[in-house]
Amino acid sequence: METSTRTLNKSFLERIDWRLITIILILFATSCLIINSAMSGGQYETNFLFKQVLYYVLGFILAFALMFISPKTLRKNVWIIYIVGNLSLVGLLILPESSFTPIINGAKSWYRLGPISIQPSEFMKVILILALANVIYQHNRFTYNKSLSRDLNLLTKMAFTSLVPLCLILFQNDLGTTLVLMAIILGTVIVSGVTWRILAPVFIALFALGSSIILLIIFKPSVIEQVSGIKTYQLGRINSWLDPYQYSSGDGYHLTESLKAIGSGQIFGKGLNNGEVYIPENHTDFIFSIIGEEFGFLGTMVILIIFLVLFIHLARLATTTSHPFNAVFIVGYISFVLFHVVQNIGMTIQLLPITGIPLPFISYGGSALWSLMAGIGIILSITYHEKDKYTMITEKHLS
Repeated sequence: METSTRTLNKSFLERIDWRLITIILILFATSCLIINSAMSGGQYETNFLFKQVLYYVLGFILAFALMFISPKTLRKNVWIIYIVGNLSLVGLLILPESSFTPIINGAKSWYRLGPISIQPSEFMKVILILALANVIYQHNRFTYNKSLSRDLNLLTKMAFTSLVPLCLILFQNDLGTTLVLMAIILGTVIVSGVTWRILAPVFIALFALGSSIILLIIFKPSVIEQVSGIKTYQLGRINSWLDPYQYSSGDGYHLTESLKAIGSGQIFGKGLNNGEVYIPENHTDFIFSIIGEEFGFLGTMVILIIFLVLFIHLARLATTTSHPFNAVFIVGYISFVLFHVVQNIGMTIQLLPITGIPLPFISYGGSALWSLMAGIGIILSITYHEKDKYTMITEKHLS
């Protein structure tokens, strides 16, 4: 019996999700390749490739550190993490401008520690997923008889949990991150167990409201100005999205250049480092334009397939994990990354308005990448400790 038990024990290496790590390593290599190509145009003096490699190394250290923290430990400390995350957002609002809290691109959203800038709102994405997963788990854990009132109670808990970071980030005028948080909320609500008799009317109402706002912006912008106080000229980003060539010298410049770059790549692309279309800051939000121009339609399809493989793998983990908290977290993380992918690619090909949302794991960036790697670390923790739990149950059964 002792021999049989020993064969069931998983070694350290066997408990690591190497498939997930392999996917991230492929995205890492892709990021380095494309950022290096972006630098070949001569518009940058900083070596962003070196910094991206450094960010990834730190990101992997963070991910592996989190892997050794069990999901149970995270659940027990989730509200401490949540409070610390929100306090970091409050600090940006109340602290005066300084070298520690500088204003960058018109926004005070970063803490600067020497050469490193940390954006708390990026980490708040993962923290909110943890908090919502805990809220859903604790609510359903003690709910024995499902009812409309209990479902509404759960939605109220989720709303209050989400309201604080949403408001704090909106005060920073960070619409992009606010939209990501809303996507996370949507994803976790869908798997929360709330009946569709509640969700269906809510989703229909939100869709109708969003469609009405867009139609008003297009045909009656003066109404938006009267109701919200937003000036007509402030709607330039929406107008430039709908008709970028009319605003090609202003708000529509990035989009027209992006369409030109992707279109000129055609099927096979112009080749690595052979990009000709100038797009400012193309190593961040518009990095997909480089992929389209230099690798063509086939190259962009490869990127989409890599992300598809990632989502399928994460979805499989969500359906096979034995703990509901883990499943909700993984779904929330899928919602987080999926929204980034859809929004970033959509804005470069005129399917969606332009927002400051990077292409996950590929665009250059520190805090954005570290928040993604923090989520990967928690998922590695789920798979690492899930197998350990399975082994302990089996050993108990054999004994």
